[in-house]
Amino acid sequence: MRSSRSATAIVLASALVLAACGGAGETPTGSGGSQNGEPAPGVTDTEVVIGTHQPLTGPAAPGYSKISVGARAVFDYINDGGGINGRKITYKVEDDGYNPTKTVEVVKKLVLEEKVFALVGGLGTPTHSKVLDYLTSEGVPDLLVSSGALMWDAPDKHPNTFGYQVDYTREGKIQGQYIRDNLAGKKVGLLVQNDDIGTDTQKGLDQYIKDQIVDRKTYDPANTDVTPQVSALQAAGAEVVVCECIPAFTALTILTSLKIGYKPQLVVSSIGADPATLTGLVEQFAKQGGTQVSGGALLTGIIGTRYLPSVRGEDDPWTALFKEIHGKYIPQEAFTDTLVYGMVMAYTFGQALKAAGKDLTRQKIMDAMSSGELKGPGLTPFAFGKDSHAGYTGALVFRIEADGSVKTLQEAKVTDRETGEVKAYDEKRPTPQEVKLVG
Repeated sequence: MRSSRSATAIVLASALVLAACGGAGETPTGSGGSQNGEPAPGVTDTEVVIGTHQPLTGPAAPGYSKISVGARAVFDYINDGGGINGRKITYKVEDDGYNPTKTVEVVKKLVLEEKVFALVGGLGTPTHSKVLDYLTSEGVPDLLVSSGALMWDAPDKHPNTFGYQVDYTREGKIQGQYIRDNLAGKKVGLLVQNDDIGTDTQKGLDQYIKDQIVDRKTYDPANTDVTPQVSALQAAGAEVVVCECIPAFTALTILTSLKIGYKPQLVVSSIGADPATLTGLVEQFAKQGGTQVSGGALLTGIIGTRYLPSVRGEDDPWTALFKEIHGKYIPQEAFTDTLVYGMVMAYTFGQALKAAGKDLTRQKIMDAMSSGELKGPGLTPFAFGKDSHAGYTGALVFRIEADGSVKTLQEAKVTDRETGEVKAYDEKRPTPQEVKLVG
């Protein structure tokens, strides 16, 4: 059993490491014209330029910095196969450090200097929200936002913005129903990020477990000390802690609980529940604190949610495809669910680009996104349509086992962002061959 002093050193070292990460073309006629006949930025007969803002440094970098690595591997795979409709994809990644002020700066650079055709997979609720109105005013397709905030699903106000991941309210409903049905009578505490991650999630959770919740705490991603929040949840008697946290803060919550001798059932949302990423972070933080730990042991029993194919899905054809791409283009990278997140995002954009046709315009890519025809690779369907710009519609529930495997506790269920029921979803997903992009 480690001493309290040793565990404290782990958490403090983790905080210091996170703080040190950074704190808080010309288009030929007929090939890329917009609807009014003007050239579409970033499009030529042979190329389409897209951009994104990602936390390559800063508090969200642990884990999330690999999303663009996975996405680029898929774009390389597409390009080596001849591109989409004869165009290769040029993918420009800007580091915003998970800092909203920096996000505004780099997004304006992408739009005004790099002349990107579209922004794809911009990451973060506190960050992307600061460029939402700007992208709308500039008419830039804002596709597959890497956040589950409800604000991306506002086709009347932001017609060019589309979500990607299951929104926080839907996910909260699925988590809440599971806790109500399987952890009935347990006192529940919430630890959520102090933005729309937290507020949107609670809208879902409260529909099922409001009476079980004994305390609610928020964390600021700029402050890596979560000891006050976790201690308060312990004092409130919370037997279950729902952690709607980015990966680094899930790891910090685990280590802080260890420090104070608190052993609640941890329920983690998809934004911070990648077992491989968490194992690496917990062990890395511990090592930097001068202690060797088994990340697998500390993660055993954690309950999580996900909506994408798992790297452990040996029989999943999508996992097989992504593993093949991984082995060819980025074999030096760990094959994690976070990496797959970026791969799915890139593949989905490829589908939309293909559907938009050779006479590519910004309006056509947005029409393709809202067509309702984008399928897979997720476990549930997208909500995309004329009246909805929400992403995936549900998730399954799993538990991390002692041997590092994951056990499905509840198969994928779907729901809406309002008060509709949570219901089973078992329709067959399309295979990669059915939505083939190259070859």
